[in-house]
Amino acid sequence: MIRSDLEFALARDHSLSARAALLALRAGADYKLLPEGHQATSAQEFWDIWAFRHQTMLDTGVTPRPGLAEAVGKLQAAGVSLVHLAKITS
Repeated sequence: MIRSDLEFALARDHSLSARAALLALRAGADYKLLPEGHQATSAQEFWDIWAFRHQTMLDTGVTPRPGLAEAVGKLQAAGVSLVHLAKITS
């Protein structure tokens, strides 16, 4: 996935976290596709992992980062669609 593809995908998502990520990319932030190898993965696989992490945070009193609950819900809604996970650093 090239930068412009990631920007396009983020621009279609109107969540606060997607908007923040898009602004960071447009300002020159670096990004890295995960996992290594840059292959798309089923949203269901990511949902299994992130839903567990989110629930564990709630169960142990850790405050999740803003947008995590919304992202977990979107992964669940995406079902078996192939998705990419990217880390954006600015």
